[in-house]
Amino acid sequence: MAKVNLLPWRAERRKERQQAFFVMLGLAFAAALVIGLGGYMYYNGQIDGQNARNAYLTDQINQLDVKIKQIEALDKKKEILLRRKDVIEQLQANRSQMVHLFDELVRTIPDGVRLTSVKQDGNKLTLQGLSQSNARVSAYMRNIESSGWMTNPDLNVIEAAGGDKALPYQFTLALTLTKPGQVLDANGQPVLGPDGKPMMNPVSGASASPASSGATGSTAASAAAPAASAASPASAASKGGATP
Repeated sequence: MAKVNLLPWRAERRKERQQAFFVMLGLAFAAALVIGLGGYMYYNGQIDGQNARNAYLTDQINQLDVKIKQIEALDKKKEILLRRKDVIEQLQANRSQMVHLFDELVRTIPDGVRLTSVKQDGNKLTLQGLSQSNARVSAYMRNIESSGWMTNPDLNVIEAAGGDKALPYQFTLALTLTKPGQVLDANGQPVLGPDGKPMMNPVSGASASPASSGATGSTAASAAAPAASAASPASAASKGGATP
């Protein structure tokens, strides 16, 4: 016998499906909310961590800037101290040069020549004086060439002054100051090494003595005989306003 269900079962099933749908929808919304909150909190944590790292790097950069300024200040102080050191070393190295210079001026000056002015500009020396003749000036230039402390004599002016009948010629002589064994270029300038200091010949010790002995030997003939006249040019040079 056929059974017929007269109850509203379709409406009840629809209602159950609707309830199940809303339950699933609520669960999905809750899951999405949890995931969204989790992602928000995660990325906020990442942003906060990156901001903290950025702040740390900024602080370290500021500290490095301060240290860089301190290093720059120390570099300036170091440069000033190195300059002072170079000046002191130069003064120390040239301390005995003036003694040798005046000694060589007395040794190399021949009879019949008198200096009236001595001017120094760096390693350049300008001599002004009076002579009996051109040959006396030539002999003086040869003596300078044989000296170990002066080189490259260049005669700028020689003319008849007429003020002193015994010394009628007035001359101006330019030369370069050097040291025995010092390396010079073609222009007579000292050759500087990698450290900025003048280069010396490796055999300067062996070559210095022949140069000095040669200078002494070449001037012995002129300086030994007129000893009194060699002393008088030195005093004349000092009285004439020698300005080294």
